[in-house]
Amino acid sequence: MTQFPRSQHPAAGTGGGLRLYGRRVMLRPLVGPDFAAWGEVRRANEEWLTRWEPLRAPGAPDPARHREAFLARCSSRDKERQYGQAHSFGVFVNGTISGEINLNNVQRGAAQTATLGYWIDERRAGHGYIPEGVVIALRHGFEDLRLHRIEICIVPRNHNSRRVVEKLMVREEGVALRFLEIAGEWEDHIRYAMTVEEWAARRDDLVRQWVAPTPESEGQAP
Repeated sequence: MTQFPRSQHPAAGTGGGLRLYGRRVMLRPLVGPDFAAWGEVRRANEEWLTRWEPLRAPGAPDPARHREAFLARCSSRDKERQYGQAHSFGVFVNGTISGEINLNNVQRGAAQTATLGYWIDERRAGHGYIPEGVVIALRHGFEDLRLHRIEICIVPRNHNSRRVVEKLMVREEGVALRFLEIAGEWEDHIRYAMTVEEWAARRDDLVRQWVAPTPESEGQAP
């Protein structure tokens, strides 16, 4: 496997105080005090987001409306991070919660892989915040978590999400038929992926294009 100076043991936890900085975006795990701001964003974007997400379990409280459910969600994700099963981050723009990027379904052993997912506040869409955040998450996944492969799976008609991987020129692998339950239906998904070898070849260009500070961005709040 390609070696990077930011390496750590694959099983090491990242810690709740982790901060990942880009040019305009900061990623960090969500915590209890984020409830009000996160809930407002989720409620304002309910129609925009839920058509691309699995149905909530019957009777399960909505974490966007119930603080205890949000706290339980944060606790669950802390445990997933502690055990190396998933690494979830809020996306912050100018200190404001604007979405999430998650590395889910982490597999170790021979696979060393994870699935990356993301969403953005519709009011923030179209400004390149998610492509920037995805590059930050890819760097973290490959260089800190020492993954070998990261995939992104998208419903074909979700053109907004597809534009992210197209901007980043992530390799398309094909279509998985009826791959995941989305909004109550088994949906096909296009599978995109990047390996650590591809990351090593493209790292400098991706970081320079999406993450490295520019004269215009220096001095701005993350």
